[in-house]
Amino acid sequence: MLLLHLTNIDEASWAQSFREALAPYPVVLRGDDFDPADIRYIFVWKPQADAFEGLTGLEVILSLGAGVDALLQHPNLPDLPIVRFVDEDLSQRMSDYVVAHVTMHHRQYTRFHQDQKARRWSQYYPPAASETTVGIMGMGVLGQDAARRLKPLGFSLRSWSRTPKAVEGVESFAGDDGFEPFLSGTDILVNLLPLTPDTKGILSSDTFAKLRRGNFEGGPVIINAARGGHQREADIVSALTDGTLGAASLDVFEVEPLPQSSPLWGIENCYITPHIAAISNEKSGVRYFAQIVRDHRAGKPLINVVDRQRGY
Repeated sequence: MLLLHLTNIDEASWAQSFREALAPYPVVLRGDDFDPADIRYIFVWKPQADAFEGLTGLEVILSLGAGVDALLQHPNLPDLPIVRFVDEDLSQRMSDYVVAHVTMHHRQYTRFHQDQKARRWSQYYPPAASETTVGIMGMGVLGQDAARRLKPLGFSLRSWSRTPKAVEGVESFAGDDGFEPFLSGTDILVNLLPLTPDTKGILSSDTFAKLRRGNFEGGPVIINAARGGHQREADIVSALTDGTLGAASLDVFEVEPLPQSSPLWGIENCYITPHIAAISNEKSGVRYFAQIVRDHRAGKPLINVVDRQRGY
């Protein structure tokens, strides 16, 4: 059986779609009458503490999220393969967000919005895309897709990741030794890293101070569409108010929903979205995971299995 355990998501709708896709393979919800020992697959999103109790026959954990950092912290997570969601639709949505915010900042939206509010006609001309360097942290599926979509727009592109990644038209930096050189030539910093102990809090004052200055009016920009744990929000507030950063686009936060008391709400050059950069679509999600189940039952190897040592 396949068991769905989804928090704050319409389980019934997903279950019906899975039943249609996998028929006659049984699909059950938590409230249904079934023997937990019969469960072979569990499809999870923010599983509760008791999510895996009694699942003695469980073989594979299917994670709705592309990121699995929260799942890996589950106190009762079984030592079984975890398959994460990798999908073209998800990548497209994330890249849409990245491209929109990169181009917004490149065209100096903050400056011109302030001019509009002041009814001030000031014909400043932003630099050409070729004179603007976008640095992408994280070159997995999402990072590489974002780079491919930014490339035709003419930006100078560079990347930083744990190990070197060869992507055409992207200057690659890797590891601790490559971090400062990567930052020193970056005008717009895009974070698409997985959240691991090594990347927690990486968006900090120390990082911001190493970004390139003098090439981008107002100062360098950060865009975080990965995880709230990557950023130190007190540092972001300071950097946005003292001029270290010219602007920030944040889709994720240390605490979600973002508390009303957060000073980020009131900072004019901080652009807040409520964790919507990329959402897992039901149609594509069911298609992807139903094929995973069918292939596994046919004896084929699992794909996109999480490396627990790396955390993604």
